[in-house]
Amino acid sequence: MSEALVSLKKIKLGGLDQFIYLRTKNIENPILLYLHGGPGNPIMDLFRKKHKSLENHFIVVQWEQRGAGKSYSNKISKESMNIEQFLSDLKDLIKYLREKFNKKKIFLMGHSWGSFLGILAIKKYPELFHAYIGVGQLFDMVENEKLSYKLTLKKAYELNDQKAISELKTIGEPFKGMNPPYNSPYKRGYKSRICLFYWMYRFGGIFYNVNYHKNYKGYLKSLLKIKFLFYFPFLHKEYSFIDKYKIVVGGTFSMKTMTKEILNVNLFNNDIDLKVPVFFVMGRHDLNTPYLLVKKYFNKLNAPYKELFCFEKSAHMADIEESEKFNDLLINHILAKIIRS
Repeated sequence: MSEALVSLKKIKLGGLDQFIYLRTKNIENPILLYLHGGPGNPIMDLFRKKHKSLENHFIVVQWEQRGAGKSYSNKISKESMNIEQFLSDLKDLIKYLREKFNKKKIFLMGHSWGSFLGILAIKKYPELFHAYIGVGQLFDMVENEKLSYKLTLKKAYELNDQKAISELKTIGEPFKGMNPPYNSPYKRGYKSRICLFYWMYRFGGIFYNVNYHKNYKGYLKSLLKIKFLFYFPFLHKEYSFIDKYKIVVGGTFSMKTMTKEILNVNLFNNDIDLKVPVFFVMGRHDLNTPYLLVKKYFNKLNAPYKELFCFEKSAHMADIEESEKFNDLLINHILAKIIRS
């Protein structure tokens, strides 16, 4: 008889209280650990709603990372917010999950910043993973920022959006010839990143179906379906009032403390020769981690097995916008292929 599990649990990772959310219809299922984006941007409720069918086939684990959501605390030092610490926390978490469920390996899924962390994890600890699934995959933040800026400005001209053109041109200088350390002050660079993200979102480059330049009825429909779930943690039943405050404060804290280090890392400078199967899922309209750049790096990547999937009706949140297609891919293709091979 199968045993189901639903648990929101606090555990110690790297000496810090951090939260994980576990859901499955059968604890004998393989483990799927999800690394959220940001840094500092957990989507606990939205991920659960869109990927409920995965619980029939996996022990689905969401981890609210150091400094994010429920795992935020004003006692966390800025010095501890670094990539090596996150990798150490992740290893502690995987050790806990393997021991709790008596598993040798797990499936790892990362989105955006989580995909960056995910590649580093499978590079450093390949023996811990069945396979890796990257959504909105990030490799080189500098090249990524350049192309994101170029494509977003191009979109602004296509739509003749003068406000967008003016703002994007104003922040344009920090994105020209970006080689660490950057010429512009870090604070200005952070503000520029927020401005660029805003226009990517407005042009449907984050959620393709949430586009201010589409017809108004279509926009409202998409807004109610997606935007409120994603941007308003106040609707999430898993969070207390204090947790909702932590999401906002923790998101800002995580971005400000982590972005500078992330901007200085190019994964291909680290010799990306991976020892586990990798699967990338990209949205065709993604302006944040553009498909063309991911395809370029995918072709250079060495792995025992690799596949790249492009979803045509989504942007940066491909697994959310086309969740049924994504879930089918994960269950009937990736899981079947790895477990049977």
